[in-house]
Amino acid sequence: MKEFLLEKLNHSIEAKQKLVETQSETIIALAKLMAEIFQNGNKLLIFGNGGSAADAQHMAAEFVNRFMMDRAPLAAIALTTDTSNLTSIGNDFSFDEIFVKQVQALGKPGDLVMGISTSGNSPNVIQAIRYAASHEMKTVVLTGGTGGHLAELAEIVVNVPVTTTPHIQEAHLFVEHVLCWLVDEILFGKFR
Repeated sequence: MKEFLLEKLNHSIEAKQKLVETQSETIIALAKLMAEIFQNGNKLLIFGNGGSAADAQHMAAEFVNRFMMDRAPLAAIALTTDTSNLTSIGNDFSFDEIFVKQVQALGKPGDLVMGISTSGNSPNVIQAIRYAASHEMKTVVLTGGTGGHLAELAEIVVNVPVTTTPHIQEAHLFVEHVLCWLVDEILFGKFR
């Protein structure tokens, strides 16, 4: 079992290393865009399914409350938390529409809409990103593997170039934390 643990640790590290090697410039550009979005009084809408839903909630909390420094709250909303919206939309229309209807209701031109999908093929994430892109919102996706259909739709794609779902999700969490850290530093810290 110890060998198994070490093997999985090495694969997790490798996923993050590949991500940083291939996506550093994209992550930095995204952090700058996020800081600009917040400075302009716009908001970040984040969503995904399963573990990606948990990531969306985690990231929104880091922006609204605090990450590594005390500072003013930043406008971020996880579209995965309102069970009444999620269940009524899923029941009355379709699970595929649970995010797009919220983006239609809450998104405004200039907002940043972030979809998280390890496969890049989640239909409900695709619908929301497609709508946002056609309504003057900025779009970004966190994906894995080949990036799936989402890689073709979003302005910014941060793709973890491995195929093992747990390692993609671990790398997504790393990116989300790095983005929170960079945005804080751009807006309130040493990168001002």
